[in-house]
Amino acid sequence: MSNSKRIYLSSPHMCGLEEQFIREAFNSNWIAPLGPNVDAFEKEITELVGVKAAVALSSGTAAIHMALKYLGIRRGDVVFCSSLTFAASCNPIIYEGATPVFIDSEPESWNMSPKALLKAFIDCKKEGKLPKAVIVVNLYGQSADVDGLREICEIFKVPIIEDAAESLGATYKGICSGTLGRFGIYSFNGNKIITTSGGGMLVSNDEDAIDKIRFWATQARDEARHYQHSELGYNYRISNVLAGIGRGQLIVLKERICQKKKIFNDYQKAFNDIEEIEMIPICGYGDPNYWLSAITVKEESNVKPIDIILALDKENIESRPIWKPMHIQPYYQKYRFYSHNDGEASIAEDIFNRGVCLPSDTKMTDEEINKVISIIKQLFN
Repeated sequence: MSNSKRIYLSSPHMCGLEEQFIREAFNSNWIAPLGPNVDAFEKEITELVGVKAAVALSSGTAAIHMALKYLGIRRGDVVFCSSLTFAASCNPIIYEGATPVFIDSEPESWNMSPKALLKAFIDCKKEGKLPKAVIVVNLYGQSADVDGLREICEIFKVPIIEDAAESLGATYKGICSGTLGRFGIYSFNGNKIITTSGGGMLVSNDEDAIDKIRFWATQARDEARHYQHSELGYNYRISNVLAGIGRGQLIVLKERICQKKKIFNDYQKAFNDIEEIEMIPICGYGDPNYWLSAITVKEESNVKPIDIILALDKENIESRPIWKPMHIQPYYQKYRFYSHNDGEASIAEDIFNRGVCLPSDTKMTDEEINKVISIIKQLFN
């Protein structure tokens, strides 16, 4: 292992503006959950993405959970979900006792395949058990091609939950990601494009829904002088201190997107002459936030993804495989899966088998980016 300074995949990047909001929380003693920063953070997100209402929560996972609960998901129900994602996208389905059905990716965007989605709907309709919701994930900061997916969901009258955990600041046909379904969720985990250390946000144009979810997420306390609970509640709100970090981070979101895009473009230019490497496809229907720069290595190449990961690791540089699809995860492999292709290996598995996420840390210097590029180029030479 090299003694050089570690280069991270995507680490928190503070801008310094966060301190003023944290200081306000300390000076006013608003340390406990909720407070002015939480209210302001919610308002600033609604204004940024163009929705009517938002509720700041402890994680993106909590946001998905609350969306599913509001849509009435319960034991025995079915929920469709992208397979090529992190487990947080589908774990809340299990929390509510429902059954996940996993949908393959399309090669054009790596996001949910309309072709696979339609197959799943047709089968479920024949069986007389349509899903109660579809969780569409925007992978690595790029929106799914929502129009085709939404058209299918509207035919069957099933709402979309847009998992925009990785895609805050991205757009689809000029509309902000996270605002394209009935509910949208964002994550502010430490590795996201902006962070609150840990936290998430649920957004919607349904103000009544957000009000109800805010009530549930704040332990479902009734309006009474004493502690009274008529419904099951959850301890899912973010703290006033962490929301202050988020407010400072929001100020530099556009700057972070520009930095992420530069990293992507540097990789794309450097690997353009290496036939075996392909960058994650960028679709013309919108602008991603370029959260993680990912590549796939052609199957016939002598260099395998693990070779790249190990070569970088030897120089104290963090990289990682593409998400392992949910339908081949030990816990989830018993559930149904619909492939983009008939009778062939799934697109999601192919991307997982051939893919690598490269360092995309906005604190990387040009020298560090060039170091990553040089190590990878040496493998292919």
